[in-house]
Amino acid sequence: MKLMISRFIAILILVIPGLLAMTGFLMMKDDVFNYISMHGDNTATPDFAWLHFGGGLLLFLAGMSFLGGWILTRDRKKNYVGPRFKEKRKAEHAPNHAETP
Repeated sequence: MKLMISRFIAILILVIPGLLAMTGFLMMKDDVFNYISMHGDNTATPDFAWLHFGGGLLLFLAGMSFLGGWILTRDRKKNYVGPRFKEKRKAEHAPNHAETP
């Protein structure tokens, strides 16, 4: 039972940022669509909802960066990443050969 609850919580931790990213994408899509559709209406003055679009962009970037970071961390643990994305290890203190007499 404890394993099932922990897996459910892990799924929620991944679903919530995914929903945030989806909501942000839909907000941006709606703003662009509304701006383009206003150009066909002679009674409306086209103006872009920058604040709403910026909020959608912020939600999208926050959700996608969380999911991308989680995937990168998981792949690093399983050693699935290329050398470019491997963790940088601290260089061990090597003796300096220039100091030897």
